[in-house]
Order: sequence, then C-alpha cells, then structure tokens
Amino acid sequence: MLKTFRIGGIHPPENKWSASQPIVPLPLPKQVIVLLSQHIGAPSEAVVKKGDKVKAGSLIAKATGFVSTAIHSPVSGTVVRTDNAIDASGTARPAIYINVEGDEWEESIDRSATLKKECALTEKEIIGKIAEAGIVGLGGATFPTHVKLSPPPGSKAEVLIINAVECEPYLTSDHSLMLEKGEEILAGATILMKALQVSAAVIGIENNKRDAIEHLTGLAAGYPGIKVAPLKVKYPQGGEKQLIDAILRRQVKSGALPISVGAVVQNVGTVYAVYEAVQKNKPLIERVVTVTGKGVEKPSNFLVRIGTPVRNLIEAAAGSADTAGKIIGGGPMMGKALTGADVPVTKGSSGILVLPEEVSVRKPAQVCIRCAKCVHVCPMGLNPTLLMSAGEYQKWDLAEEELVTDCIECGSCSYACPANRPLLDYIRLGKGKVTGIMRARKS
Repeated sequence: MLKTFRIGGIHPPENKWSASQPIVPLPLPKQVIVLLSQHIGAPSEAVVKKGDKVKAGSLIAKATGFVSTAIHSPVSGTVVRTDNAIDASGTARPAIYINVEGDEWEESIDRSATLKKECALTEKEIIGKIAEAGIVGLGGATFPTHVKLSPPPGSKAEVLIINAVECEPYLTSDHSLMLEKGEEILAGATILMKALQVSAAVIGIENNKRDAIEHLTGLAAGYPGIKVAPLKVKYPQGGEKQLIDAILRRQVKSGALPISVGAVVQNVGTVYAVYEAVQKNKPLIERVVTVTGKGVEKPSNFLVRIGTPVRNLIEAAAGSADTAGKIIGGGPMMGKALTGADVPVTKGSSGILVLPEEVSVRKPAQVCIRCAKCVHVCPMGLNPTLLMSAGEYQKWDLAEEELVTDCIECGSCSYACPANRPLLDYIRLGKGKVTGIMRARKS
C-alpha cells in the first residue's frame, strides 16, 4: 500500500497538461530585471553599477547576512540601472536592470554535458560553494540552501528527503527535470548527503509520475544509500511536514523544524541546482518553469533565465498576456495572482498559470454552514473557520492561541468550502500580523 500523510488532505483535478512536454530553452529577452529580494531573508546588496559589463554567471549582488544569498547575472550585457521594480505581489523592490548583449558566460562555468559523479570537497567546502552560487529552495519557499544545510548546535540530520512530489495541480517542471536530468539529480543527492554527513536519502514521488519513479529507481541502483519512495497522490504532500510524515512516519511538532525529527528536506530542483553549483561552478541563473492553463495553446516547460519578463513565457506558450483573465505565479492552490505580465521570473518561479476571464472570477462567498469540511481537510489539524474569524475581526490573540503560524497556506480549506468562504485570505492576514507581533515580542 502506498504511503501518504495522515492528517487531512484533498485530491483536486491534476490537469498536468504539460507533463509530456520536454524542457525547451526560452530565447533570451532584450532586458532582464533581477530583483534583489527573491529569497527568504535579508535582501542582497548590488555590487555593480550603471555601465558595468557583466557575463552570465557574474556576481551582481552579495549576501548581506547568513540568511541571505548571492545573486548572479543571468545574461551577458550592460547594467543600465539599479532601480525599483514591481515584484509578483505588486510591491516595488530594488532590482538590477541589464540589457542583453550576446550570451557570454564566465569562463569558470563548465557548460559541458559530462556527468561528474565524484566530489572530493569537504562538507564545509560544499556548503560554501552552495552559498557562493546563491542556491535557494526551488519548490517555492526560496529558503537559502546553505542555511538549511547548517543545523543548529545540538541537532543532527539522520536522513535527506528529496521532495519530488510536485502535488500542485498543473505544474510539471520537477517531473520534466527528473526525466531529463536523473543522473545529475542523484549525483546532487550524494553531494547533499556528504554535506549533511548522512548515509540515507529518500526521493518521494507521487504515483501519478510512474515514468519518473521507474527512471530514478533504475538509476538509484548505482548510488548507495538512495532509494525512491512512491507515494499516494494527495495534496498537499509536497509540504515538508506532510512529506516527512508520509515517508518517515514522524510528525514535526508545532513551531519545530524538520531537523527536530532528524530530517532535512530539499526540493528536487534544488538538488539539481546543487549539482550544477558544486560540480559545474554554475550559479543559480536559470530554472525550469511550467507555463500552462486554459489561457495558453501550448502548455510547456521552459528553461528560463532569472529576470525574464513573464510576458515572454506566456507568448512562447502561444498565449496572450493582455487578454488573460488572471495570471498566477505558481499553481492554483498556493500560487498568487500577479499584478501584471511584465514582472520578472525569480528563483522561486516554478510555474505560470494563465486563465481566461470566464474561469478566473471567484464565486460569491456565502454564510458559513458549519459543515466542518475545512477542519477535516486541513493537513495541520487547525480550525480554518475559527482562524478566518480571528483574522476578519482582528482578534490576533485568538489567532496566535489557535496556532495560525502553523498554517502552511495550502488552500485546502478554501478549496473544500461549499460556501466559497475566503478562508485562506483571512488566515494569511492573521498569520502575517501574528508573526509580526511575535517578532516584536522577542526583540
């Protein structure tokens, strides 16, 4: 019997229309806009100025703290200015604008297709190279990877879990990467195992990706300590705590980190980026992005340079950004509507979902009928309707008492609600407020 997590969960329509599509490099744009805040933690600080010439892979912004990352130019060309740019949420953020001129890469980057399995670096050297390359979690959270590989004193990793679940409807970027870069992913997993000093790694893949399961299972025979775990299809199994429960049958307590149960979780795209950073000296300057939805004619998986306008991706998938009813960054469950099509792709951009007008409008919210479906499906065991009320009426003490910060914002509650209540919207509001209050209290 296939494993899965034990609390809550739903099974929305998968709509993996781009699953059969290969990864296609997207043509370079005329200009890239590289945001300095595209990771959890302190914004990066620009080290280039107007008029500077850069190559693909050149350092253009340095980390400003331990929880921060370096940022590199995704293209070759000229820095035209450092200025604010509108990010996916509509907020003005510092950014570096670069006009594209050719495609010259830093000489230190190995662009060959030769597989490099052996890594002679020490644990500290591996983590150092990952930090220098600006690697972050590519599953959407964008937490700096070098921080995740440095457990706090007294904590010890026992197992590496590779998150290849990709449970979000529509998205197939991880699926396509597993099929095309399986060897590199396993080599990257071995590197991470060495960095964490663990002898075991488990790749969790949902059972709707049988080809990826069979492919990686066959390859894993040549990599000691690595095994593939097929999982029952259930959303949101890609959540760290849900995946740990499914694979290890260990539950992370409220407020605790996965390392508390001996696990470190890394997204499969992150593992591939680690391989490229450590073995090929390649910083994180491009990633695979799924472009899909009823608003495009050719759902696709593109290899995209960071900073490319979303409009370019939509047009490459035979869609129109100007006539779309809604453009979502990410998938329909956890993604957020973009303010426009000219926002740039970031390190955390896993997908672009384009919807026509007729399917992009919310249904009117009705009065709660106390059916408790939201409670039943919540994978964190919370009471979403109570948390919504706390957010709606600004009862922040109640929200904190009811563990609003445990919410993983999966949207299962809103999906299951027959009254179309905007549960997640108010829970996000409460979570943000309570988090701020808790930080102020500590300081």
